[in-house]
Amino acid sequence: MSDTPLAERMRPTDLKTFVGQKELLNLRGPLRKLIKKDKIPSLIFWGPPGCGKTTLARIIANLSKARFINLSAVTAKVPEVKKIIEEARKLKKFNQEKTILFLDEVHRFNKAQQDTLLPGVEDGSIILIGATTENPSFYVNSPLLSRAQVITLESLNEDNIGQIINFALKNKEGGLGELKLKIKKEAIDYMAMVSGGDARIALNILEKAADITAKKIIDLKIVKSATTKFILYDKKGEEHYNTISAYIKSIRGSNPDAALHYLARMLEAGDDARFIARRLVILASEDISNADPHALMVATACAHAVEYVGLPEAQLNLAQATTYLSCAPKSNASYLALLRARTDIKNKKLDPVPLHLRNAVTELMKELNYGSGYKYAHDFKDHIAPDIDFMPKNLKGKKYYYPTDQGFEEKIKEKLEKTRLISQKKL
Repeated sequence: MSDTPLAERMRPTDLKTFVGQKELLNLRGPLRKLIKKDKIPSLIFWGPPGCGKTTLARIIANLSKARFINLSAVTAKVPEVKKIIEEARKLKKFNQEKTILFLDEVHRFNKAQQDTLLPGVEDGSIILIGATTENPSFYVNSPLLSRAQVITLESLNEDNIGQIINFALKNKEGGLGELKLKIKKEAIDYMAMVSGGDARIALNILEKAADITAKKIIDLKIVKSATTKFILYDKKGEEHYNTISAYIKSIRGSNPDAALHYLARMLEAGDDARFIARRLVILASEDISNADPHALMVATACAHAVEYVGLPEAQLNLAQATTYLSCAPKSNASYLALLRARTDIKNKKLDPVPLHLRNAVTELMKELNYGSGYKYAHDFKDHIAPDIDFMPKNLKGKKYYYPTDQGFEEKIKEKLEKTRLISQKKL
């Protein structure tokens, strides 16, 4: 067998053998029409790993008979890019030859590096096809994004993966057809499941399974032996933020099962346990607050435990905090109260702090009536002073905090209503 990996040998060379992206590449689809007319503009392919970004770029280059240059933004340097653009400019001018520059992981280029692509894209010297697993809105700068069309590619589904596996087993030119292997359906289903929609991973598993099988049959046991579980996750990329977002929203939505699923995803992918714990501390005040005052204590204790114990044991602390916070009554009343107060700070004039609330720490302050008229709360019934206002003059009577009827906050609501009535009562 060739030393070239099976995934590379099985890379499709035309649209007939390309699997997946059915909606994008159907006969009436816009991309298919552009390819057929050989009118491909600069493109940004955005999609998960192994969905066909590089393969599709190569097919487009073959069909347009363009010179194809493959670069990775991880290793490419600015002088190299400038040289390619200059050569492409000359070829276009003298030979009418097109150049497709495929830049894998375009999001790895910083703003200055991306700017070097602009002249070639603007004058048509190169047709840029950038590939990224990250949201172009965040990782591709605006000038370049405005000159390229973003094409979203979807993850391959399990039927797509099964189709690719069967084709590789039968294909005699680049595949495993000469080995005359048979495969169990449950083995294909398992590969399709663990590959996460990544054709490259599925073919790598298949190749390893073919190497280790002692018979001509690949069954589930063989496939599991050949498999390392792959999780689509980048601890600094979009999937990281997608997952933590789903985790927090699941807790906020009182769904401990979904929250545990996303917690397990993050832990399995090696995410920072301290980051997860910090988010729980924030959530405890933002989404639960006084509906369950213990929530913040549980979250803070969890954060301390993560620091003190560390992984893997601290995942138990994270699981406990996750389930407690998920099942706790919810209230964002404190958060909304803060927003209302900040709005007034930004939009209204700031009256001085009332004199009766100021401390008279010097004789001059006493002469200026600092602290005059202040009523000590503990001198009164229920420890609430009547006929006193704590707000600045222009905000007298203003209310920010409106407790809900959830959990312990219901008791706070009753107490606060009584307090406000007494405070406003004239002596």
